[in-house]
Amino acid sequence: MSKSSRRAFLKHSAIVAGAPMIIPGSALGLNGKVAPSNRIVLGGIGIGGRGRKVLNAFLKQPDCQFIATADPQKERRERLVRLARHYDNMECEPYDNMHDVLNRKDIDAVIIATGDRWHTTASIYAARAGKDIYCEKPCSMNMQECRELDEEVLKNKTVFQAGTQRRSVSNFKLAKDLVNKGRVGKLTKVHAGILKMREYLEPLPAEPEPDPAVINWDRWVGPAPMIPFNIEYCKGSWRNHKGLYAAWRLPEWGAHTIDLCQWAADADGTAPVEYEAEGTTIRAKYANGVELVMRLAGFKGEGDWIEGIGSCPVRYEGDEGWVEAGDFERVEVSDPKILEGECFEPEAGIDPIHHVRNFLDCVKNREKPVCNSSVARSSHIACFAAAISWKLGRKLKFDPVTETFPDDEEANELLGYKRRKPYVI
Repeated sequence: MSKSSRRAFLKHSAIVAGAPMIIPGSALGLNGKVAPSNRIVLGGIGIGGRGRKVLNAFLKQPDCQFIATADPQKERRERLVRLARHYDNMECEPYDNMHDVLNRKDIDAVIIATGDRWHTTASIYAARAGKDIYCEKPCSMNMQECRELDEEVLKNKTVFQAGTQRRSVSNFKLAKDLVNKGRVGKLTKVHAGILKMREYLEPLPAEPEPDPAVINWDRWVGPAPMIPFNIEYCKGSWRNHKGLYAAWRLPEWGAHTIDLCQWAADADGTAPVEYEAEGTTIRAKYANGVELVMRLAGFKGEGDWIEGIGSCPVRYEGDEGWVEAGDFERVEVSDPKILEGECFEPEAGIDPIHHVRNFLDCVKNREKPVCNSSVARSSHIACFAAAISWKLGRKLKFDPVTETFPDDEEANELLGYKRRKPYVI
C-alpha cells in the first residue's frame, strides 16, 4: 500500500462496510483493542530521557504501535526496546541508522527526540520518506533550518507536531482564552520567562573513540561540525556547546514561552520587528505595537514579574489587567473578575498526553496540529532573532517576511550554517 493510500485508509478506517464474516472480531477491534487497520505504527529516532517521557504518552494510547527505534548509542536503543516491550510492543526492532527506520513501509509516523543538532535534518529525511513527525523542541538550530523544515513539511503534506506541548495544557489554554475574550482589555505586552543566556563552553577533552557498534560517534555528531569524542556529551553535556545546542540557551524555554506569547498575541506566522537586549532582559516589538519582554535572570525578586507559578511562566498584559500562567498549573490574574465564569482542571505536571493525542488525531484526519511546522517556524524565528540581538549586544531591526535583518550583514551571518557531509539535505 502506498503512503498516500495508507493515509487515506487511516482517515476512513472507522467506516467498515461489507466485512467478510470470517474476519475475527479481534481484527475489527471488537475485543476492546483497536483494529490493526486503525492503528498508527510508530518508529523512534534518538529517544533518550525526555523522549522516553513522550514515548510513554504515545504508548498509553490504544491506537499506537511502536515497532522500531534508531540511535547511534547501543545502550539507548536497547533500553527503548525494553520500554516498548513493557507496553506489549514485542516486535520493536533496534537500529543504529535512522534510515533503517525511515525506509520501513510499515511505519506511519516517527518520534524525533535527538539532540538539537539533528532535529531539522532528521525531520526532513522523515518527511521525504513519507512519515508524519512528532519532533521535540527546539525543532531547529537557526532560522535557515526553520525555513527548510517548514517548506519540506508543506511540500510533502506531512503532519508535523512540534513538542511545545504547553499549547495543549489547560491553564495555558485558559490564559490565552482570557486574552481572546477581552478580559484584560486590549493586549499591550506579553512576557516570556526564559533561562539566563550564556556563551558556549569550550570543547570537552578528547577521549578514545569507542567501537562504532557501541557508539557511532560520526553519526551521533551528525550534521554538526565534528568534535573529538567525550562520553560526557552522550550523557547530556552536549548542552551549552557550539554546534550541538541552539542559540545560547534561549530556545530551551523560549521554544515554549515565546511560542505561548506568539499564540496569545495572535502572531502565528509572523515575529517581532525590533529586538534589543538590555542586561538580563530582551525587549521586542511587533508591527502592531504589542511588546514582547523576555526575562533572562529568573523570576524571583523582580518586582511585578511572574513569581511562584513554576517554570516556563508567561504573562499577558492589557490596558484593563493581566493574566499569568506557569507550570504550577495555576492561572493568576490582576482582578478576580477576570476569571468569573471560568474553570479548568489542573493537571499533574506538564504531561504531553494531550499534545500527543492532538498529533495522532491529525495523522488520521490529515488536519494541522496545534503546533505545526509553520507555527513552530515563526515562534522559533522569534527566539533566534532575540538570541542574535543578545549575542551582538545591540538593537536589531527584523523583517519577518524575508526572515532577515535589513542591511545588517553581521546579524545575517548568524541566520544559518553549513551541514557536515554526508548529513546534508
